[in-house]
Amino acid sequence: MSRSPGVPTPDELERRITELRAAVRRAMATGDRHEARGLRAELRKAETAWDDAVLGDAPAGGRGGEEPGAGQRGLLPVREQVHQALTLLGAPSAPKLIGSVYAAFFPGEIPGSRLTSLRRDEERSFRTAPYARPYYLCAALTADLLAPARGLLTVSTWPLEQRIVGPLSPRTDFLTCAARLAEQAGRGRPSPDVQRLLWRFASNIPGAVTGTVGTVDPAALAEAARAELDVHREPDRRRRASAAGRARAQLDDAEMLFGSRLRALRHSGRRPASNGETDG
Repeated sequence: MSRSPGVPTPDELERRITELRAAVRRAMATGDRHEARGLRAELRKAETAWDDAVLGDAPAGGRGGEEPGAGQRGLLPVREQVHQALTLLGAPSAPKLIGSVYAAFFPGEIPGSRLTSLRRDEERSFRTAPYARPYYLCAALTADLLAPARGLLTVSTWPLEQRIVGPLSPRTDFLTCAARLAEQAGRGRPSPDVQRLLWRFASNIPGAVTGTVGTVDPAALAEAARAELDVHREPDRRRRASAAGRARAQLDDAEMLFGSRLRALRHSGRRPASNGETDG
């Protein structure tokens, strides 16, 4: 494939990406967050240029009659698919829900097997090269122990308070997700997959079901979810804010993203095993 003069080759882009990642680490080590943000932006551009150079452009009409650009979106790495779904949900979510949301609102599906190790891969990447990526998919933190909440994913760029879960958070997050998904669905004509997803929320929120079983009015669902959310939001916010204050005072950067396992182990009376697992 011919290449225009002056356009970097994939090998040149890979070298540039490596240099930028090292520069981001140096900036963070010296505490220059402003410089690090600028370098991360350059890094993102270089990574995008590498994707373009290696993958090329998909046909303008997409695949099999899909809307233009759908074929390109189907090539997204799993972490970017998860990021899109979490951005739409706006709250800590379980992998099963993330997969359902992506399948309903975006082209393609997220392989469930890839979600199993995703958070561990993200933590390994961060500890190897902190802040080298524009965002990380990380754990929700429990409000009591500041430990990773089992089975919940968040995005590192969210405020810390949003990434913490307390006693009221499962309900407030459920309502938040319901309202956001309903508002997104209300911008067009919901597909059958979207309707089925919305029904799972509406059937568990008082006042959200206004029609026949299995069908949901997105506006009614959003209104009902926000009405109940108003009841729980403030006490949940206070608990999360208190935990976030403790986290900022007690945890390092990696622990604020992925939680403190040592705290959880101390609380349970267990000790780390030599293979990195916990003794039973």
